[in-house]
Order: sequence, then structure tokens, then C-alpha cells
Amino acid sequence: MKAMQMFRRKFLRGNVVVEMVLWRLPKATPDRPHGIKYRFYCGRDNTCLVRYDNEAGKGDHRHYGEREEPYAFNGVEQLIEDFRNDCARLAGWEWDT
Repeated sequence: MKAMQMFRRKFLRGNVVVEMVLWRLPKATPDRPHGIKYRFYCGRDNTCLVRYDNEAGKGDHRHYGEREEPYAFNGVEQLIEDFRNDCARLAGWEWDT
């Protein structure tokens, strides 16, 4: 059984791109014990400002430009909130409520 895409959203405003993709895995793995795979990206002029992901072999982490740090995954709602806050702070992104 393959991963099932739960949602995909892509937004563009001026020179800022925000993309959020989330999959439900068929089973949990050591790198993804919560059974979720995700890739959230915010960039300006093709330069990454912030990215949250959990690629195989790395587990949950986020990127700030070139810096990478672990991310404590505490559920999908918290992941989305943390990403939205970073987009607002780093890119001046205004989310529609």
C-alpha cells in the first residue's frame, strides 16, 4: 500500500511561494513514528526561507535558509500552526483566516 496524500496547498503572492503537502503512510516507520509524511515550504525568489519536512533518514526537522534543526512533531495541527507562524514572521505572509 502506498502513502495517501491527505492534502496539498500551494499559494503564490508576489515573489513568495508557500506549498504544503501531507501524506498518511500505510504504517509508522522509525523516521516517522506518527505515520505522517510532510513537506511544507516557504520561499522568496526561489530561495528557501523556511521548510518543514521529514525525509527518510532524517526524521522531523525544519530548515531556516541553510540552517537545519530538529522539529518536535506534536500533531498535524501544531505543525501547521508552527509553519504558518514562521511564514508570517520570515516572509511577511498574511494568512486568510
